[in-house]
Amino acid sequence: MARILALDYGSKRTGIAITDVLQIIASGLTTVPTKELLPFLQDYLKKEDVELILVGEPKQMDNTASESEAYIVPFLKKLEKAFPNMPIKRVDERFTSKMAFQTMIDSGLKKKQRRNKALIDEISATIILQDYLHSK
Repeated sequence: MARILALDYGSKRTGIAITDVLQIIASGLTTVPTKELLPFLQDYLKKEDVELILVGEPKQMDNTASESEAYIVPFLKKLEKAFPNMPIKRVDERFTSKMAFQTMIDSGLKKKQRRNKALIDEISATIILQDYLHSK
């Protein structure tokens, strides 16, 4: 089996999570500046066996696309062009940032640590991935 990689795509930075090879556990990998995301993925996918990329799909409460979808769609086209043989799935990411923040509180992180937006993005990607694993 190969790993599954999840992205919490943002205009400034993108949180990345990955499964173990058995696809049981989702773990935060890192957060990278979005402008460096494609080179990071090209390097990572050369080293690791990944069978699927999940990309968070931000939606409004009424199930319509979020405003941020406007900059995710062009990225998806670049991603598909860079990795034409890699399956890419979208996953509803509503509330993941709030859940990530709550996870930080529940974990006992201090207020200063909870202001780390990169950590929130990485945890959000992990939540997206864990939700996908639970739905399989």
